[in-house]
Amino acid sequence: MGERSEYKPGTFCWSELTSTDQDAAKAFYGALFGWQAEDIPVGENEVYSMQRVDGKRVAAIAAQPQQQADAGVPSLWNSYVSVQDVDAVAERAKGLGAHVHAGPFDVFTAGRMAVIQDPQGAFIMLWQPGETIGAELVNQPGALVWNELQSPDADASASFYSELFGWKVAQFPAMEERYLGIENDGAGNGGIRDLVPPSPPNWLTYFGIPDIDEGIARVGELGGMVLAGPIDIQMAKIAVVADPQGAVFALYAGEYQA
Repeated sequence: MGERSEYKPGTFCWSELTSTDQDAAKAFYGALFGWQAEDIPVGENEVYSMQRVDGKRVAAIAAQPQQQADAGVPSLWNSYVSVQDVDAVAERAKGLGAHVHAGPFDVFTAGRMAVIQDPQGAFIMLWQPGETIGAELVNQPGALVWNELQSPDADASASFYSELFGWKVAQFPAMEERYLGIENDGAGNGGIRDLVPPSPPNWLTYFGIPDIDEGIARVGELGGMVLAGPIDIQMAKIAVVADPQGAVFALYAGEYQA
């Protein structure tokens, strides 16, 4: 359904959880989505756990970096956008008022990346593919289906990302409430909505699931928490949930893009 061998620049391409309990997170998401973990050594007593569906990469679960742990940062999902030249895009982001939090730097031979904090405070990752494009499977149950920015100034965020990636951002036609849809090279690529306090500015990651009610129940059975939903958005039913370590993400059951 959603197999990928490349991503056009400006497209969300990867999701990565940094968790305060990597092993517990692997068990939770494996039980929820049926992910199969492949642990790849990346240092002494450290692994990068690639998560697969039908043998194809869909996401990763990593141990939380010590810097985040020391700062009291909770477990969280990171959203990656594919770019052609990470150094150039990071420099452009800086010129548009963003803070380059880390990078650009090489990730072995997999690719090159940078971490930026946009002018409204949300973090996003830039990914220049090397041997790895990102997710090999999207837009189906158990895989990434949508990325949504919650911003304290949606219009300013729309302007920033349009300048940075060339996105076209406009009111989503199917939504009565204010919701800005993102289009990249003619394809739907996420959304931007107004921030709901007390959440900090963030990119919310959506994963597909066959049935929203069963998914919500399963989250609870596995020790997670339901924060909102189910919500009927016509084309799908969604819910915002958190894993047992506090990482927030969303479930999506409905129509999928190609």
